[in-house]
Amino acid sequence: MVDILGSFWSSAMLVIAVGLVLLLIGIYNSLVRLRQNVRQGVADIDAQLRQRHDLIPNLVETVQGYAGHEAGTLQAVIAARSAASRGDPSSGSEQQLRVALDNLLALGEAYPDLKASANFQSLQNELGDVEDKLAAARRALNAAVARFNSAREAFPAVLFAGLLGFGEADFHRLDDSEKGTVDQVPRIAF
Repeated sequence: MVDILGSFWSSAMLVIAVGLVLLLIGIYNSLVRLRQNVRQGVADIDAQLRQRHDLIPNLVETVQGYAGHEAGTLQAVIAARSAASRGDPSSGSEQQLRVALDNLLALGEAYPDLKASANFQSLQNELGDVEDKLAAARRALNAAVARFNSAREAFPAVLFAGLLGFGEADFHRLDDSEKGTVDQVPRIAF
């Protein structure tokens, strides 16, 4: 009788241990998948920023043909692009680039020939499309971060996530240089 009870408890402990190992493997695999989604979101933002940076030389060249004497504006865009391409995507250099681009696009108002240029309009539309994709990529990253953090903090994952090396992921936030411009009313010109 003692042998049967000992065998039962040994079997029960083995089943519980295997169950815990399977649970741990499931939690780990789920957190890895969600962390990869977060990393993909960061990479998507980086790709959109690179696409924006690649459009800028064409835009500058087009504007230069029509408004060559606006060298200060053109140099500011070139310098801001250079700083942004070297910096962290969440740094203030991206916001400085955005302001410089807005100034460059505003030249279209001062130069009707430039505004009428099909090349300028095409580049302007393409830049607008990139900005829309960038905003969508930021929203997707924030959604992936929310899913990851929720899964990481849910029971029973919360018991193991820290031990397995899964730290909290950060949401994409506006940096200090962007906060002042977001709450301003947009300027619209017809």
